Amino acid sequence: MELDKRPPGDGGEGCLVGVVRVPVKIVALIVVLPVRVVWDLLVAFGQAAVRHVLGPFSVYVLQPVLRGTGRVLTVLLKLVFVWPWVGAWRYVLVPVGQGLAWVWRGLNDRVLAPAGRFLTACVLRPLGEALAWLGRGGVRYLLAPLAKGVTWILWALCMTLFVWPWVALWRHVLEPVGRGTVRLATTVYRYVLTPVGHGLVWVAAAVLRHLLRPVGLGTAWLAAALYRYVLVPLGQALVWAWHVAGRIASAVWRGIRLVWRVLVGRPAAQLYRHVLTPVGHVVRDVWRTVRTTVREVRAEVRKALFGSPAREPARSRARTLGSTTAVGETPSAPEISWRKRG
Repeated sequence: MELDKRPPGDGGEGCLVGVVRVPVKIVALIVVLPVRVVWDLLVAFGQAAVRHVLGPFSVYVLQPVLRGTGRVLTVLLKLVFVWPWVGAWRYVLVPVGQGLAWVWRGLNDRVLAPAGRFLTACVLRPLGEALAWLGRGGVRYLLAPLAKGVTWILWALCMTLFVWPWVALWRHVLEPVGRGTVRLATTVYRYVLTPVGHGLVWVAAAVLRHLLRPVGLGTAWLAAALYRYVLVPLGQALVWAWHVAGRIASAVWRGIRLVWRVLVGRPAAQLYRHVLTPVGHVVRDVWRTVRTTVREVRAEVRKALFGSPAREPARSRARTLGSTTAVGETPSAPEISWRKRG
C-alpha cells in the first residue's frame, strides 16, 4: 500500500505526534471521506444534467419556441397599437389639418384682415382721439381747480390741528416756565450747592489727611512686618517640608517597585519562560501535526479514488535556513527487492 511507503524517518517526530495522528486519520476516513465522495457525486451528476439535458433542451426546444412567440407578439402589437394610428395620421389627420389650414388662411386674408383694418381706421382711432381730447379738457378745466381747492383746505386743517396749537403752547407756556426754571436752578446752584460742595471737599480733605492716611500707613507697616517676619519663614518651612516629603515619597516608591519586582515581576517572568513557553510549543507542534495529518489523509484518499498524485503538504515543502533541501527530505535507503536479492 501507498501508506506504507513513507520514509522511515519522520523528521524528528516523537510518540506524541504518532498518538495524535492515528485518531485524526480514523476520523478523517470515517467522516470526511464519505461526505467528500457524496459531494463529488452530486457535482458530477449536476454537470452531466446541465451538459446533456438542459443544454440541448434550451437550444433545440426552448429558444425556437420563444423566438416564434416573440415574432407573433411583435406582429400583433404592431397590428393593434401602431398601424391603425399610423394610417389615421397619414390618411385622415394630415389631410384634414391641411384643409383647415387652407380655409384659415383664406378666411384671414379675405375677411378678418380687411375687417380689422377698417375697424381700426374708421372706429377705434377716432374714438381714441375723442376720448383723449375729452380727458385733456377735463383735467385742465375741472380736475386742476378742484385739486388746488382740496390741497388748500387740507393745508389749513393741518396747520389748525397740528401746528398752531403747539406753537402757541411753546410761546405762551413752555418758554416762560423754562426761563423761570433756569433762573431758579442758577440761584440754587450759586447760593446753596456751591457752598455745600466746598464744605464737603474741605471735610473730605481733613478726613483723608488726619484719619485715613495715618490708618493706611499703620496698615502698610503692619502688613510689611507680617510678610517679613511671619509669611516668609512660614513659606520657607513649607518648602523644606515639601522637599522632605518628596524624598520620603521617592524612597517609598522605590521600595514598592523593588517589592513588586521581587514578588510579582520575577516569578511571572520565570513562569512565562519555564512553563508557558514550553506548553505553547507543545500545543503548536500538536496543531501542526494534526493539520499535516489531515492533508496527508486527503491526498492519499484522492490518489486512491481518482488516481491523482498526492500533493506534498506546505509545511514539508518549507526550506530550512541556509539550506536548499526541504524539511523532511532526508535521503532514505534504497528499497531492496527480495526477488532480486534472492
